[in-house]
This record gives sequence, structure tokens and C-alpha cells, in this order.
Amino acid sequence: MPMMTAAQYEESLRDLNLVVYMFGKQLDNVVDDPIIRPSMQAVAKTYELAHRPEHDDIMTATSHITGKKINRFTHIHQNIDDLVKKSKMGRLLGRETGCCFQRCVGMDALNALSIVTYNMDHQLGTQYNSRFLKYLEYVQENDLTCDGAMTDPKGDRSLPPHKQPDPDLYLHVVEEKANGIIVRGAKAHQTGAVNSHEIIVMPTIAMRKEDQDYAVSFALPADAEGITYIMGRQSCDTRKLEEGLLDRGNILFGGHEALVVLDDVFVPWERVFMYKEYEFAGQLVEKFAAYHRQSYACKVGVGDVLIGASQTAAEYNNVAGASHIKDKLIEMNHLNETLYCGCIACASEGSKEPSGTYSVNTLLANIHKQNVTRFPYEISRIAQDIAGGLMVTMPSEMDLTAPATGKWLEKYFTANCDVPALNRMRILRLIENLTLGTAAVGYLTESMHGAGSPQAQRIMISRLANMKEKQRAAKKLCGIETDDRKQTTADR
Repeated sequence: MPMMTAAQYEESLRDLNLVVYMFGKQLDNVVDDPIIRPSMQAVAKTYELAHRPEHDDIMTATSHITGKKINRFTHIHQNIDDLVKKSKMGRLLGRETGCCFQRCVGMDALNALSIVTYNMDHQLGTQYNSRFLKYLEYVQENDLTCDGAMTDPKGDRSLPPHKQPDPDLYLHVVEEKANGIIVRGAKAHQTGAVNSHEIIVMPTIAMRKEDQDYAVSFALPADAEGITYIMGRQSCDTRKLEEGLLDRGNILFGGHEALVVLDDVFVPWERVFMYKEYEFAGQLVEKFAAYHRQSYACKVGVGDVLIGASQTAAEYNNVAGASHIKDKLIEMNHLNETLYCGCIACASEGSKEPSGTYSVNTLLANIHKQNVTRFPYEISRIAQDIAGGLMVTMPSEMDLTAPATGKWLEKYFTANCDVPALNRMRILRLIENLTLGTAAVGYLTESMHGAGSPQAQRIMISRLANMKEKQRAAKKLCGIETDDRKQTTADR
């Protein structure tokens, strides 16, 4: 079938029979639920922009399997240009939605599996890559949204999977059958889970032989029997249940996270891409993590929105001409464009894997993500500084529309006589949403913990930075011998 439109994507979700709980109750209609729907609309944007001629080069690609035009989110990177366009796509969609648009994790899982399944087959003589390529063609042909599921609850962090008091705290195989496997466990913090057609499960850490039952990767339909979704809470999420739009900030889009429970779920062999190959679990984690750390180009797009909102707030407050305001906006742009430099750099320095898939430069991807754990917080601090305290003390839209109080809000919340108080309140609510509300999950907290904690990136930086080469360059310039022989007095 051709690439789906946004409307077709929405209808495809209605065909799913998901088991979803929120606020202690099972939902009958996930697609139209007012809290979840904004996140669905963000994913729909990835389908909409793929049909716009002006975004065709960034949003679409040519399948290396079928030669057909496909949505880039289902594509396997074939060259450096693909990696660069992925970063450009992330920034575009972050700017268009002002939130997490949820498809990056699945795209990164597909690319990581294309590399690691090939490596397993080459070294072990398995047949995982052919299985994967068949599955990939299915995803591309049907233009599916995939949820990449890596993070386990982990339980006691000091213990490996096989030593956990409760073995289910890491997802694992509980039974092997002639036609497949039975798995049990959960995946936490799953971005866009109930907006996805497929779940792609991967191990969450490097493993030893004792953990081989946990070294498993597979794909399932999102509504497979035995899967339950429990929606996570977000700050200000119930504002979406109120009448009016003002207090939402971002009135169009949002994100969501869920705990995904797999309770004795059957996986057919044709959808299993790793089974007890524990020595490759760490490789899959690292390849996925590198791709996903590059994916934080999306935060640059959201940063564009926050910077634009801050400039607008300054104008509405009638302080845009102040030198310190101008300098703060310069600093916001400096930080945001520095993030963009990082994601473009790790793409531009990418290389070809034995499978033919192009992978990002892992060191630079980790450097980029380390910056993402910091710069959005400073950008947000400056935005709140420019916005002023009204951002968090402003009464509700209901007070604005109430006859007894509305006139007072219009009177006392006007700062620039050319700007209605309503518009000033709207832009302040957007800044609140981006830095404190529901969008802050996808901008700030996700910047900190998404694709691994800051320490995970520092470990990779320590491992990949070539300190010996740096030492060699320094010693050469000051005359220190670089071999093991001792210098004589004559040498000196």
C-alpha cells in the first residue's frame, strides 16, 4: 500500500484492540480520549508532512528492499545523507509539534536490529537477519508506527537480571515452544506506546551467560493478547478535560508515556530477532542508544518553539528592546544551535556497517546527548526569566470568561496596548506548558533521561575518547619519547 495519510493513520489505530488503563479505569476509546488524543495528533503529523511536496526530501526515502517510496521513519539508513536528513527531520517535526512526536524510538530500533541481526548471522550462523528484513518490509509496506521497547523496570539496580528477587523485573523468556516463545515482564517509560501499531522489544543492558533468558528481541502487534498499557501521569494532564483551550498551552499536540506489561505473551519464531545470544545484547543496546541519542535533534525543534515564544512574550510585555532581553535571546539561540551542531556532526561522521546500514559516530552522538541533558534546562530557565511570574500565577480561562472576573483580567493583564490580554495569556501558557506542564516531559525530563541517563553517556565518552592518541600528540610536541625506551642524557 502507499504511504498512509494522517487520516488513514488515525483510522488504523481505531482497528486496534488495545487494553489501556488510565486513572484506574480501562479506556473504551483510546483514539478520542481527550488526554491521549493530542499525542496521537503529534504522530499523525509525521504522516501529514510526508505528503507535503516541500518536505518530501526530508520526510521520505527510497526503500533499499523494494525500491518504493516510503516514510523515512521506516527507512534503514543507506548513506551519510540519510543520517543527516534524519536530524533535519527531527528538528522540523519538533518545531511543528512543540512536543515529542514519538516515532524516533521505533526507527532507531529498526536500524539497530538491521546491524546486529546481520552480525549475529555472520558470527553464529543464525537466520535472524532474513527474518528481520521480512518484518521490515511488512513495516514499510504498511507504513507502520513502531514502539521501540528497551527499558525494563530493573528492580534492584545493584543486581543483574538473573539475581533479581522477582525475575519479571527484566523481561525474559519463560517457555520455549515448537512455534515460538512465551515472554513475561514489562517495559517502562514507553513513549507513544498506545499510538503504535507494533512493539519492538530489545534487551536493556549488556548481559552474561547467566542472563541468557533475558537476552531476547522480538516484534509484536501492539494489541497482541496479554499486553496491557498503563498510562503515565503528566503535570497538568487533566487540563485537557476542561472546557476551553487556553490553559493547555499547546492546544494541538502532546506526548504520552506508558508502562507496557507483557503477561505470558506468545511470540512466533518469525518475529524473534534474538534468543539467548547474550553476547550480542550489549551490542544491540549500544547501537540503539547511539542512534537514539542522535534523535534528540527533536529538542532543537522544540527549542525553536520556546525561543519564539520567549521573543513573543518579550514583545507582549513591551520589553523586547531591552539590551538584557536581547542578550538572553542570543544565549538561547546559541545553546539551541549548539545542540543542532551535535546531531549534525554525529550524522556527518557516520560510517557503513558490515550489514550495509550506516551508523552515526557513537562518540559524537553521546557528546550531543550529554549536551541535551543540560542546554534545554538553561534555555527553559531563560524563557521563564523573560516570561515573568505571571506565567505561574495566572488565573484560569474560566476566570477570563466569567462575567464577574473577566473584565478585571483583561484590564490588569494588558501590558502592551497593541496586544489583547488573551494573546499575552496564551503565549505565557505555552511557555508554562513547554517548561513545566505536559510538554516538559518531552522537552526537559526526556532530555535528561531519554536514551539513557547522563551517566550512561559519560561512560561511553570515557570508553570511546582516544586518550592515548591525545597523549601521543602532546608528548610529540614537547619532545617526550613515545616508545618504551628510556631517554639518555645525550638524547636530552
